Amino acid sequence: MPVDVLPREVWERLVALSRDAGFDLASGPCRVRRTSSRFCLGVEHGDYNGTELFGVGTDRYLYLAYRPSDTGRVRLLSGNFEGDGVVEFGAGEIPPPGDPAVRDSWARFPLGVAHVLGQAGLPLERGFDGVLWGDIPGGGMSRSASLTLNLILTALEVEGHDALDPLRVVDWAVAVENDYIGSPCGELDQVMILFAREQRGVHYFPATRTVRHLPLPADARDFRLVSLDTGTVRPGLEHSTYRVRRAECEELVALARPEFGLHCLADVRDDALYDRLVQRFAAGHPHLIARLRYLFQAQHRFKRLLYAWLHGDLETVGAVFRADGLGLRDDYRISGPELETMCDIARTVPGVLGERMLGGGDKGAAGAIAWAEAVPDLRRAVETAYPRSHPNLAHRCAVHELRSVAGVMSMDVRDGVVSSIELPSFRT
Repeated sequence: MPVDVLPREVWERLVALSRDAGFDLASGPCRVRRTSSRFCLGVEHGDYNGTELFGVGTDRYLYLAYRPSDTGRVRLLSGNFEGDGVVEFGAGEIPPPGDPAVRDSWARFPLGVAHVLGQAGLPLERGFDGVLWGDIPGGGMSRSASLTLNLILTALEVEGHDALDPLRVVDWAVAVENDYIGSPCGELDQVMILFAREQRGVHYFPATRTVRHLPLPADARDFRLVSLDTGTVRPGLEHSTYRVRRAECEELVALARPEFGLHCLADVRDDALYDRLVQRFAAGHPHLIARLRYLFQAQHRFKRLLYAWLHGDLETVGAVFRADGLGLRDDYRISGPELETMCDIARTVPGVLGERMLGGGDKGAAGAIAWAEAVPDLRRAVETAYPRSHPNLAHRCAVHELRSVAGVMSMDVRDGVVSSIELPSFRT
């Protein structure tokens, strides 16, 4: 089978998990859905502030192997959380949002999917058996969004709902995290993964809820996206600085709306309005103006980022990525010491074009953009310098070289052989 579609070691792991769970997926045909991670190029933390977004899907994946059971029950085992055992439930057995019995278990994701789809009039009535495993680093590359999308798409397929608007899928995935789990995420991660295409960037316009795909020129110099996993475990967004920053941005919008008519901080695009807001609120709310400063400057850089990508100017792409990182560190204050250690190391390596923290913040993974030939030097620099600053994390930090991929892929598998592959055909 093609190694890039379903590696043999992944299939064998999924089969072993299915046997542990009591249903052998190797005994007949089954389906495997693969959902990607994502690498945001801009604007990080812009989604809940209304800015345009740009990023790619990347080749760290979550795999779900499954088979309809016609029992009316869902049975799932995660290879990343085997200690939680088999999660099993029927349509009438979904705990309410925030139930302490599942609050700290990965089961809150499939239960949240069942809850949200049930609220939408699409209950899980047929049932299916499945096992999951993924290699997406925790914190910064959207493991939870990948999981939620995978579960939603699988449930819809099993129930025969396969022609739905992809933005409804995005909304349901966000609702699982916002309304059921209590994580205040925006829609950046879900859009980047669901619409990702190989070697193309996803440009999302929140005002019109439309997507366009931006290719790199064929003659662009060979480069890599790199995940710099700090080895730290980031709590869910509901327990992190992310929630605080989102509340701060909403506070500034509420303060400014009566006088300035703001609906979101993305409305602040021109210098005159920005200067008026600074004059009005800097003395009493300097921290809120600092959050605005990052978003205002990031929006100004965003057009330069898109132009550079379309013209293969990767030095400028990296420079924008680096400038955003400094703003996230100094003005948005969403980074963390381990993340900034990774960034400090990356900046010393020739051929690294830009670096910054990724994702929700505090902990998790930083990211870098580098010429392909610079990646070995970056890896060696991290392996040498990071343990000196954080010796307790030396055995857990990692450097992952990434490539741009399609965000969602489904395949039919029998006896470990992929017989057909399906990519989503969403209109954009």
